[in-house]
Amino acid sequence: MKPFLQEVAEDIVEKFGTQLQHCAIVFNNKRPAAYLQKYLADIIKKPFFSPAIFTIQEFFSEAVQEKTADFYLQFYTLLQVYNELLREEGLEPLSSHRFFPLAKIILSDFSQIDNDLVDADKLYRDLEDIAVINQEFDYLSPEQHEFLSQFWTSYSEGKHKKQQELFIQMWRRMPKLYHQFHARLKAQNFITNGYAYRTLANSDIVAVPFLQHFDQGKLIFVGFNALTSAEARLFAKLQEAGRALFYFDIDSYYFNDSLQEAGLFLRKNISQLQLQNAFADRPSLMQNTPHHVDSYQIQGKTAQAKLLNHILADDYAQTDPIGTTAVILADESLLIPALQTIPQQVGEHTVNLNVTMGFPLGTSSVYGLADLWLSSQLEIQQEQQISYQQLAAFLTHPLTGLSQKMKDKVQTTLLDEKIAHIDYERLLKQKGLFEIFYQKVKGPEQVISQLLTVMDFLLNRLSTQKLLKKIDAELFIKTIQELNRLHDTIGRHIGQEEIAFVCALVKKALQGIAVPLSGDPLSGIQLMGLLETRNLNFDKIVFLGFNEGIIPKSTIGNSFIPDSIRRVYGLPVLENQDAISSYMVYRLLQRAKHISFVYNSLTDESNSGEVSRILKQLQYESNFTFSHYALSLNVKTELAKEIQIDKSNPAIQAVLQKYLNKERVLSPSALTQYISNPIDFFFNYIAGIKEPNEVSAVVEANEVGSVLHKVMEYFYQDLKKEIITKELIQVKRKKVPALVQQAFAAVMFDNPNKVLEYSGMQKVILAIVEAYVEIILDQDERQAPFQILTLEQKVEATVSFPLKGQEASVKIFGYIDRVDEKDGVVKIIDYKTGSDKLTFKDVPELFNSDGKYINKALVQTLLYTYVYEQYAGKTAVEPNLYVVKTMSQDGTWFKSGKQSLAGDYLEELKPQFLEELRKKLTELFEAPYFKASAVEDNYKYSIYKTLFGK
Repeated sequence: MKPFLQEVAEDIVEKFGTQLQHCAIVFNNKRPAAYLQKYLADIIKKPFFSPAIFTIQEFFSEAVQEKTADFYLQFYTLLQVYNELLREEGLEPLSSHRFFPLAKIILSDFSQIDNDLVDADKLYRDLEDIAVINQEFDYLSPEQHEFLSQFWTSYSEGKHKKQQELFIQMWRRMPKLYHQFHARLKAQNFITNGYAYRTLANSDIVAVPFLQHFDQGKLIFVGFNALTSAEARLFAKLQEAGRALFYFDIDSYYFNDSLQEAGLFLRKNISQLQLQNAFADRPSLMQNTPHHVDSYQIQGKTAQAKLLNHILADDYAQTDPIGTTAVILADESLLIPALQTIPQQVGEHTVNLNVTMGFPLGTSSVYGLADLWLSSQLEIQQEQQISYQQLAAFLTHPLTGLSQKMKDKVQTTLLDEKIAHIDYERLLKQKGLFEIFYQKVKGPEQVISQLLTVMDFLLNRLSTQKLLKKIDAELFIKTIQELNRLHDTIGRHIGQEEIAFVCALVKKALQGIAVPLSGDPLSGIQLMGLLETRNLNFDKIVFLGFNEGIIPKSTIGNSFIPDSIRRVYGLPVLENQDAISSYMVYRLLQRAKHISFVYNSLTDESNSGEVSRILKQLQYESNFTFSHYALSLNVKTELAKEIQIDKSNPAIQAVLQKYLNKERVLSPSALTQYISNPIDFFFNYIAGIKEPNEVSAVVEANEVGSVLHKVMEYFYQDLKKEIITKELIQVKRKKVPALVQQAFAAVMFDNPNKVLEYSGMQKVILAIVEAYVEIILDQDERQAPFQILTLEQKVEATVSFPLKGQEASVKIFGYIDRVDEKDGVVKIIDYKTGSDKLTFKDVPELFNSDGKYINKALVQTLLYTYVYEQYAGKTAVEPNLYVVKTMSQDGTWFKSGKQSLAGDYLEELKPQFLEELRKKLTELFEAPYFKASAVEDNYKYSIYKTLFGK
């Protein structure tokens, strides 16, 4: 089917022959120019002078004397004027970062006001009047008030009056702001796009010098649909003067039916504005040509892109001179999944793909590097330090080009020193990239220039090392270009800004960049957004993300102008978005033969799960042939497989033998891990799989316990062998805060004398440990007098057990927190900061890996008791557990039922404990497999759960 632009090319050649150089062709976007030039060349078939081709913005910006101001120049000009008005009113001026979100809305409103030729004074006066009426007529009934105060219903009653007053003040200053803003820009020889349109619409457009270049030809406007009031007036004037020719892409199917929203603006252009369409009375392609539509219901956002290989299978070898297949991303966030799906080559054919949207810089590693630098600068400005996480991100970033040796050196140093925050000056001493990257910005005006230095350095470094991919090189260059533009645009405005605000501006600017990807804009499969399809036609079209709320969009953007006022003054409203989206889709469909709509049926916070109403409307009204497909994901459940590790493996046997040979010792914590979940013991002690070391400013729970143990060691270390009285404890308690800090430095930084500046979280940890120490000392005061025999005593003993009919043994090794003696009774003291229990059922259950009554604390403490008795040659040693969270209520004795584990009862249980211990050791070395416990709670907090299928 003949494309619209080909028809336009044929018609203008017929009308103007070879005199096209006297014409100007105006599109609503850049994309159609290449297509039109191709069609003109095919028709004329010899060298010719091309017509001038413009976008509508380029055309009218050429017609005014002033240069178009970019957003940042507009923002700073608006800020300057706004604060001057605030000062006149006796109010405090706004800072840049507070005004920025407000400015975006104001500038958007101003642009719409200018584009639609609205009287700004009258509009804002009406807004003020409505607000005053709402404020003064509070006595009206709820029904009456609802009609007068629709705009205010979004505010809570408590804020109602205050918000009204603020808006009245703002709308009162808006006319002054509007006029002074434009005057201030004009004084600098700048203008906004909207005001350029207003200026031209109110002028004698035919007499504008720029347009006189085309006096011998025509101004040809191609493919326009929704016109602003300024465009409509300009088009009408040019037509009246006989200077303009209009080509509207229309189908009678939606044009002649007033209920069809797709034809809303075209009916207005032709019927109300009386613009003459050069293509009048064309047959309806929507009704008279066959169209086949496939509708695909897909579960998941990214999954939509994965369907492309199925839909485009026949198109991958496409060799047409002008591409006849297009993938339209209604949801433009699907660009990356689509690029990852479409292959570069299929068989012997290279897939010809052209991406017109451009690769978003904000999703690239180049932007990640710039963002990392900006974030690091903020940390340096505020703390004079860099967090470990930021530095780790820098070290592992793929574009730093650091050698693995350098990365390992820095990371090893940080882990060894447990540094959570690094002084930036220490990084500067590393020279090279570190010195460039972490150089402190001394003022806001240096942010952009210093980031430019960093990006230039990295680009040259990676190029020299030949580590730079083509796409990354293009992203680097585009980033540097944008930074240079920003420097030229806002450099003179940011001298008094906060560095944080300038960093935020740079981030927003870089996030908005898209880098064109290589490809032929005419041939192959075209991958584009919906707006880029204007004026273009394809035989085969695939829409991705065709969901309600995405197409048409469900919002028109933020505005201070309420919907009711927008309707009165002809400003854009939500229905306009519906009509525009419908037209763009219908216009594509009218010449297409094969159409595929793909939508996401899953509902989440960002997706309704509904297909666009446009597709439903087509199903109901059109004569298209529809085929519907739904992705069926069969959910299969499999019985959980028991993961078990065969101990007969030679490597496993070799490690187990080391325990039997006493080359390795078995710690109480290792034994209790085996009892709780045998397979955890394998991963930890046999396979040697450990959690990677990390540095964190947050103190982990196990480190809190280590600090507590160290404090108690410091507290009693010079009191060993002495009789410790209540009075002695009370005197020394005054040193607890200092001892806590000393212990914290020792545990966290291996240096008890290290002087620290504590963060807020660290201060909380210190307070918690101090509270725990006080609880233990309260207990000790109640127990005094007593004598401490040892602190952090290293002990070891051999435990024998039967193994395959013979006697075997292992060495048990550990550190006992504390050993006390009182009234001739020796006690093992073990400190616990967790939620350990003092109760137990019976001894066999302590060792039952598939049971619910394992008490690891009791097993450890009894094991310490046994080892200490062997080591010190003592008997009747009693185990005590200081669970700091509960000891003031529950005491320190283990209990079975109501019976405490002490005296004769304890001595009775010790042989049972030893017997069960030997059985467990026999199982460890003799059972054929390491298995997971049958009780989930026994491995609830295991780090190895994913390894054994749990």
